[in-house]
Amino acid sequence: QVQLVESGGGLAQAGDSLRLSCAASGRFVSSYAMGWFRQAPGKEREVVAVINWRLTQSHVSDSVKGRFTISRDNAKNTVYLQMNSLKAEDTGVYYCALGPWPLRTGQSWGQGTQVTVSS
Repeated sequence: QVQLVESGGGLAQAGDSLRLSCAASGRFVSSYAMGWFRQAPGKEREVVAVINWRLTQSHVSDSVKGRFTISRDNAKNTVYLQMNSLKAEDTGVYYCALGPWPLRTGQSWGQGTQVTVSS
């Protein structure tokens, strides 16, 4: 059974930076794509950034391109989301996901971590 544990969310002001981490455990986790989705209040869950297990392909949504960076350490089975120049519209619950590339949706999900950005 796959388990994803997120950390790093919290409160920030517009323009600040936060880094989210997601540690995966379970069989074959390093063979799957991992990524981040978010859900703002009253909105549907949307993809933020995903990366494949070989680290050869990644995708970042247009809404965060140039501000957010996804990275992955397969030795630690951990994926990171570096969030710079945060905006109020980045507020939401951020979910770590794992599954087959291109990870349009997760096969396994973390519990979510709240990110709140005040303007």
